Amino acid sequence: MSGHGESFAELPVAPKPPLRRFHQARWDEPIIFELSHPGRRGIAVPKAEGPGVELPASVRREHAPKLPEMSQLHVLRHYLRLSQENLGFDLNIDVGQGTCTMKYSPKVNDLFAKATGPLHPHQHEDTVQGVLEIYWRMERMLAEISGMSRVSLQPGSGSAAIYANIAMIRAYHNANGGEHRDQVITTMFSHPSNAACAKTAGYEVITLMPDAEGLPDIEALKAAIGPRTAALMITNPEDTGVFNPRIKEFVDLVHSVGGLACYDQANANGILGITRARDVGFDLCHFNLHKTFSTPHACGGPAAGACGVSPALEPFLPEPTVDRVEFDGTERFVLKYPEKSVGKIRPFLGVTPNVVRAYAWIMSLGAEGLRQVAETAVLNNNYLMHKILQIPGASVPWNSRHVEQARYSWQQLSEETGVHSEEIGTRAADFGVHYWTSHHPYLVPEPFTLEPTESYAKEDLDEYAAILAHVADEARRDPEFVKGAPYNQTIHKIDMTSLDDPKQWAPTWRAYVRKHLSGQG
Repeated sequence: MSGHGESFAELPVAPKPPLRRFHQARWDEPIIFELSHPGRRGIAVPKAEGPGVELPASVRREHAPKLPEMSQLHVLRHYLRLSQENLGFDLNIDVGQGTCTMKYSPKVNDLFAKATGPLHPHQHEDTVQGVLEIYWRMERMLAEISGMSRVSLQPGSGSAAIYANIAMIRAYHNANGGEHRDQVITTMFSHPSNAACAKTAGYEVITLMPDAEGLPDIEALKAAIGPRTAALMITNPEDTGVFNPRIKEFVDLVHSVGGLACYDQANANGILGITRARDVGFDLCHFNLHKTFSTPHACGGPAAGACGVSPALEPFLPEPTVDRVEFDGTERFVLKYPEKSVGKIRPFLGVTPNVVRAYAWIMSLGAEGLRQVAETAVLNNNYLMHKILQIPGASVPWNSRHVEQARYSWQQLSEETGVHSEEIGTRAADFGVHYWTSHHPYLVPEPFTLEPTESYAKEDLDEYAAILAHVADEARRDPEFVKGAPYNQTIHKIDMTSLDDPKQWAPTWRAYVRKHLSGQG
């Protein structure tokens, strides 16, 4: 009851707002190297006093580093302007990020991450006991969530975690007379990183296509397995948002020929506390802490991954591992280096700030909270799917039950209007939201993939669906207008052919100057 004696049910309902007006700031901001002026400084650094130390010539530069020279004010302007040209979860409804599991990262967790203080990777164990304890406790929580016995938090991304797993798979087989196992099986709707990491490690990759129900074809798996099978690397739920109900049968089939089963759990947001990798027999798994466990994506890095293994794979974990021991009656945390370790996946322990953020997120929720995360994510996804399917021209192939995301299709709308999925996404950017199609190849015609996490409120999902409905209506009324988008964004359409021409690639400023400004390309 309110202070005036009214029940909440009697209060007036706010009218449905119109589509939010949006116009992105656009600065035509130069690259920072172009803003450099010789002699400008952000701070005048005093010369060091006291006895000097002469560095050996082998570690001294012959020339000063060619860094931009700018004042503080101009540095501040530059990066603030760039920040105004970006979108992100804290600014917009990001369900269009597809399989990236964009969710709110509590800001208090940033304070916890900063509270670890300035640490040096070579500090003695005795001086970093707090950080090592967080690593150890985080490992134990992820082991409980996955059912695995040990976890490594060393990988700096999901792909690095997948590569760590394939490295452990190879080490395991080599240690057990399985050097001849040179094939890895994956599925078309699993994350492409599984195939890419296996290929990078030298394996032949066999990809299972979907059957008539959109699930990995189990008959194709039966035909693929054999004495050369090293592992099955599978995402579940796949990037269509469908959980494979025969997943244990898949695992058992691979085990029957001596292969290992590796679970890509980057799409775990809808199954936390409901199902576990080890419970269906998986030997390895990985999580993305920058997805499921709420640490920021950080514009593509640094992220954080986590590899879980069964007891048989423990000896091959990346080094070092964090272990708890008793020393003179006192609990201590130490670093150990397993003899059969695959070595380091990244320098030192991992991305500590993101491990701390994920640890704080799990601790704030507890076991019941993690399950509620999954239940809310599934509810949000199915509510949004109900809204999207009310838009004429939108559909969901393979009418299965969807967990935490769904891959939709604009095929009917495209056939009727000539507007393609990418063009709908570009027009949606004019309303300040992101939109993702899918991995290639487009087995789902004119695809778009949405993943609403537990962070979104009902009105967020209503607004996103309303934006897509509006753009779909525009496509029917004036398809050329939609094709001409964007109109009030910083982005623009580019010639995609340059992406397939390595001669035009310029990963650094110097490469850009050499290839495109100096006439030497």
